[in-house]
Amino acid sequence: MKRDFFHTGLQVSRSQIGALTNMLGPGNVWYVDANIGNDNNGGESWTDAFKTYGKAVDSVVTNNNDFILINGYSTVNETAMVSITKNRFHTVGMNGPAGHYGQGAKIQCTASATATNIATIQNTGIRNTFTGIKVINGMTIAEGLYAFAEGGEFSRFFNTEFYKSTDLDETAAAELLHNGDSAQFYKCTFGSTANIITTGKIRPNVLLSATLAGKKCRDSLFDDCLFLSKAGGTAHVAVYGANATDVERMLLIKNSTFLNNPLSAATPAHAVGFGAAQTQGAVILKDCASVDHTVMAEAAVGIYVAGAVPGFATSGVSVLS
Repeated sequence: MKRDFFHTGLQVSRSQIGALTNMLGPGNVWYVDANIGNDNNGGESWTDAFKTYGKAVDSVVTNNNDFILINGYSTVNETAMVSITKNRFHTVGMNGPAGHYGQGAKIQCTASATATNIATIQNTGIRNTFTGIKVINGMTIAEGLYAFAEGGEFSRFFNTEFYKSTDLDETAAAELLHNGDSAQFYKCTFGSTANIITTGKIRPNVLLSATLAGKKCRDSLFDDCLFLSKAGGTAHVAVYGANATDVERMLLIKNSTFLNNPLSAATPAHAVGFGAAQTQGAVILKDCASVDHTVMAEAAVGIYVAGAVPGFATSGVSVLS
C-alpha cells in the first residue's frame, strides 16, 4: 500500500512516526535491486524491488521527500538516460558507510542510440539529493558525453563518484556537466587515475560550460572532493569552462585535491582554468592541494587561490621532499 502523508493534526500513523524517527522523511520508499529486481514489481520492499533506477524515478512522488534505495552489490544498467524532472526526493546507495570512491551502488547507462542520451543521469529537479552512489557512463554514442548532467536547483551530492572511461579525446566530454544553481558536492570523486587523457585535449573532470538550455553554474560548492586524472599532455584541465559567463556569482572549491597520476605522460599546465576570464562570478580555491600540475589555477581568468601560504596559483601545490 502507498502511504498518504498529507494528513493534518494528529492523523499520523505508527508507521509514519517510525519512518520519521528513522530519518527517512515523510515520503514513500522505493527499492532497486539489479540482480533480483523486476520493473513489473511494485518496488516497495527488497523482495518486491525494481530492477532499474529509471523505474524508481518514474514512481517517485514529486515534492514528497520520497527515498530510492539501491542495493550496493551490482550495477544497475539503464538503456536510456534517466531524466530527473521531479523535485525533493533522495537517492541512497545501500553499501555501508560510503567513502570518496568505490561505491557498490552503481548506475550505468549503455545506450547506443538517440541523441537525447547525453548522460547516464540528467537532473533538472529542485532540492534532490544523491548519497553513496557511483554514476558511470558506458555509452557508445557520440552524444553521450557525461556521466551526470546537473541542471537542477539546490541539489546535494554526498560521497558520490562520477566516472566516464570513454571520450578521453573529447574536450567537450566530462564526468560531470555542471550547469546547476546552488549545487553542493561533499566528499565526491570525479574521474580516474587509470585512463589516460589524449594529448592536446582538455577533457575535464567537471565541465562548467553553459550547455543545458537556460542553465549555468551558480553559487556552487565542492567540499573535500577529489579530481583525478592521468594526462597524456599538458592541455588537460580538471575543472574547466569555455566561456566568460559560465560561473555566476560564486564557485567555491575547498579542502579538495587535484591529482594527476605521476605515472601519466605529462604535467598539465593548471588544474582549474577557463577559455575566457569570468565576468559574472568568482572562482575560489580555498585550502586545496594540487599534485603534478604546473600551477593550481590559470592566471587572469577570475580564479582566487587562498591557502595557508598566500600566493596566487602556487598556493597549495604539493612539493615532493
